Amino acid sequence: MIINQHRKFTPINILWVSVISLFLCIGMFINLPEDITPILFEPAIHNLIGLEIGARLNPVSNITVTLILTLLQAFFLNRIISRFIFLGKPNFLGALMFITLVSLFPSFLVLSPPLICSFLAIWMLEKIFSIYKQADIKALMFDLGMIVALGSLIYFPFMSMILLVWFGLIIYRPFNWREWASSILGFSTIYFLLGVVYFWLDRTPEFIKIFAPLSYAFPTELSLNSYDYIVVIPIVITLLFFLFVLKDHFYKSIVHLRKSIQLLFFMILLTFGSFYLSDHITINHFLLCIPAVSIYMAFYYTNSKSKWVYETLYLITLITIVYFQLV
Repeated sequence: MIINQHRKFTPINILWVSVISLFLCIGMFINLPEDITPILFEPAIHNLIGLEIGARLNPVSNITVTLILTLLQAFFLNRIISRFIFLGKPNFLGALMFITLVSLFPSFLVLSPPLICSFLAIWMLEKIFSIYKQADIKALMFDLGMIVALGSLIYFPFMSMILLVWFGLIIYRPFNWREWASSILGFSTIYFLLGVVYFWLDRTPEFIKIFAPLSYAFPTELSLNSYDYIVVIPIVITLLFFLFVLKDHFYKSIVHLRKSIQLLFFMILLTFGSFYLSDHITINHFLLCIPAVSIYMAFYYTNSKSKWVYETLYLITLITIVYFQLV
């Protein structure tokens, strides 16, 4: 079956992940949207160079490019999971879970700023996971600060990931003010250089407006239809099963894994807590927490003992996603 096949670390699973990813997009190709709005980056970039991505792509091309990007992200995440031995023996469940989650909603399957930032989020995780046993991480923290700043120029709520960097320091390291300062310095460097450009062009008021989202009122609702709630049910059930499996394995696991699971939890919290930093909230914002949720689900599917339960649960997840794309 599907899960047992992806529990193996074999090159053929690269093909299987790609095939399943295409299957999960089939509803989008059948019910093509009439028009897809191109990616408009945050004003910090758009006001300077007017950069748009996807403006000349038709819906088929847009979805195809998104499919390729999500596959690259899935294999990137899977490599990180294998490198840090999160699932014991290497397998392809991390990639499988990622492409499953990025197919949950039709809007996930088109180009968007959060989708681009998902690459940066995965890259950040790799760097944060690696600070555990390094003696000197000030340069790494500077890089992480710059990554967060660059991501916020693409999608402003990504700025909240600077808190994830600090949570990583709290979880993995004893306090060292130089490491904290390095991340702030890296973050500030990007905005300082950007501010210089705006000042040079005599557009300083526009630069100040970049930070307007920090003053937005906290939104009280997010537009979802009933189908959105139904399609999430199998994912919620999987995460509940993950908690039961985690309870049995948490203290048997290596210290790095236990700390990493905690870090991923904060990543999910920050994603949910930062959606107010945009004046136009969409479900795509939650693409930022998919890497963390993918690892949680992969942990469950790797360690679950009841074959008929996990195979049936994943099959229901696939059917639900495709069905609600078609209706």
